[in-house]
Amino acid sequence: MGEERVDAPPLTASAFVAALWREQSDAELAKYGRYFPGADAQANGDRFIGVRMGTVFALARDHAALPLDQIEALLDDDIHEARAGALRIMANRAKATSTDDGARRQLYELYLRRHDRINNWDLVDLGAWDVVGGWLRDHPRDVLYRLAESESLWERRTGMLATLAFVRRGELDDAYAIAERLLGDPEDLVRKPIGAVLRAAGDHDEERLRAFIDRHGPSMARVTLRFAIEHFDEATRRQLLSTTA
Repeated sequence: MGEERVDAPPLTASAFVAALWREQSDAELAKYGRYFPGADAQANGDRFIGVRMGTVFALARDHAALPLDQIEALLDDDIHEARAGALRIMANRAKATSTDDGARRQLYELYLRRHDRINNWDLVDLGAWDVVGGWLRDHPRDVLYRLAESESLWERRTGMLATLAFVRRGELDDAYAIAERLLGDPEDLVRKPIGAVLRAAGDHDEERLRAFIDRHGPSMARVTLRFAIEHFDEATRRQLLSTTA
């Protein structure tokens, strides 16, 4: 007699969520409270259940072939870890060499169309540069400037962080242009990524970053400047920080 065949579990959003619940932990939920105030309560359709993010990412690998409509179903779920899983699947697929341009475009369009469900800092960070920036590397980038003008802080964060896909190839113009547009942003969740992108740009061309800071440093939010100059020597950091309030 041959071995009994065991069918693989179905690749559906509901199966992914069921797997999350099997890994739920009150201890992990308490940890999330350190990084996401109110994580133990549902707010704006964002409810944590307490699954370690490493486990979420492992489930995303197991569900790598999840159909696009089921990825969107995960984005529709109120469970934060479900949406994090969706974005991890999207990012993994977007940067895979086996993914063709048509599939990458679908992922990019899904991200932008359902940005209403990408409504926390980590969710943006999971997909902004791989899904959005990855597609725009070889396509017109006007959409990033529209995102930078959005009333949604999460869309503005995407507009900034997506430019990391270009910065990593040494293409810095869009990063600086969008950073300049966003320097007056009132939200720390936008100010910090501005600094992080500038820091990455400075790793490619420190003189250009110094020139940008010479022009804008005194009017930069302190947190933006602190992130941007993190790779400078200590004496230079102290001197530059002394120019801000």
